[in-house]
Amino acid sequence: MTAPPKSPNTDGIDISSSTNIHISNCTMETGDDCIAINGGTSYVTISEVVCGPGHGISIGSLGAKGKYDEVEAINVSNCTFNGTTNGVRIKTWQGGSGFARNINFSDINFIATDHPVIIDQFYCPHRICSNQTSGVQVSDVTYSGLRGTSISKNATVSFRCSETVPCTNIILDDVDIRSLDPNISTTAVCINAHGTARATASPIVDCLLN
Repeated sequence: MTAPPKSPNTDGIDISSSTNIHISNCTMETGDDCIAINGGTSYVTISEVVCGPGHGISIGSLGAKGKYDEVEAINVSNCTFNGTTNGVRIKTWQGGSGFARNINFSDINFIATDHPVIIDQFYCPHRICSNQTSGVQVSDVTYSGLRGTSISKNATVSFRCSETVPCTNIILDDVDIRSLDPNISTTAVCINAHGTARATASPIVDCLLN
């Protein structure tokens, strides 16, 4: 699947209200998400996907306009992100409800990816969004065997979670994402995320709360 890098809303595959989906051995060059997983979706397996350019593989956005959304049992493995804006991302709106849980990202390779790992419970593509206390619960998310390079000047790993609906059981295991520029160190941002980081060389994600 091929679309120009700056073409708007050119997702490769969108999944909504579906179960038992298998996607494998695909190459996607898009101007938006290579794969987007939306509400009402469960038991999805994604493997051997090469994404780039594009916005990576996204779960969400979920909970827009106060909506109740459910996503669970998602497995993404053996995928490559080459020159993408994002890598593996979970994004939810304030004011929504529901859950995104039992999600696994394993054996992922990043090549000059801008934002490789993201959980964002404050997703807002507009200039102004209202602050709300409710949110979609994000839990039981595992990242294992993540490798590669990032061009990010901010956070290589970013977990921005709600104070009232924090992210729980977030596990990083065997993660080593280096800056493409040897003079810049990779960093992590972690707000209201609870879990464990083990065998993680770069970035150091010591901000996960036990």
